[in-house]
Amino acid sequence: MKSPVVKRSIVVAGHKTSVSLEEAFWNGMKEISGLRNMTLSELVGEIDNNRQQGNLSSAIRLFVLDHFKSRAASCSEPKPDGRHSASAAAPGV
Repeated sequence: MKSPVVKRSIVVAGHKTSVSLEEAFWNGMKEISGLRNMTLSELVGEIDNNRQQGNLSSAIRLFVLDHFKSRAASCSEPKPDGRHSASAAAPGV
């Protein structure tokens, strides 16, 4: 059975390293880097510089999780009329 973890080589701060992540996290990283108009290497470098502990793969997973949790929270915050952003987009709710 094929492992869901994908190992890729990436250049971080001028040094080549390998990072093992599940495909869903690689896809999340690509989406985030696109939204920030950065390369994947630049985003990984930023995560690497800001991590407090743990290995790089774990820091990336936590970063991606935090990004999407924050985005989900901002979509569910109440609007001034008392409705939530998600319900405002859904007709009849």
